[in-house]
Amino acid sequence: MQIQVNTDHNIHGGERLATYVTTDLESGLSRFSGWLTRVEVHLSEDGGSKPEDKKCVIEARPGGKQPVAVTHHATTVDDAYAGAAQKLGRVLDSRYSRAHDHKGSDSIRHMPAPEDLEPVSGIENESRD
Repeated sequence: MQIQVNTDHNIHGGERLATYVTTDLESGLSRFSGWLTRVEVHLSEDGGSKPEDKKCVIEARPGGKQPVAVTHHATTVDDAYAGAAQKLGRVLDSRYSRAHDHKGSDSIRHMPAPEDLEPVSGIENESRD
């Protein structure tokens, strides 16, 4: 899983911020590491007069699936990132479990074919002419 961190010219933190975000995402999304190919983090400042002018957009790209993106606005960069990371974890957990677990059991796509099953003892197949 490749992680890319992008910031606009108003966000300060540089390499330290990128290292923190990368390490946090690697540990927080480790259960999805085989499923995700790339994660992009975009930190920016809207520059408006609203108090919540920091924005974090995180886009995750699962292999063979449509990308998933979440956005969170907050007063600080740390809060914006933390909120977006929590949202992404919930969305990926939901998508991953839906794709791999159908109502608590295997989906029909993951069940063995009837010819792969062993016959039940005591029941013999009769052939008719």
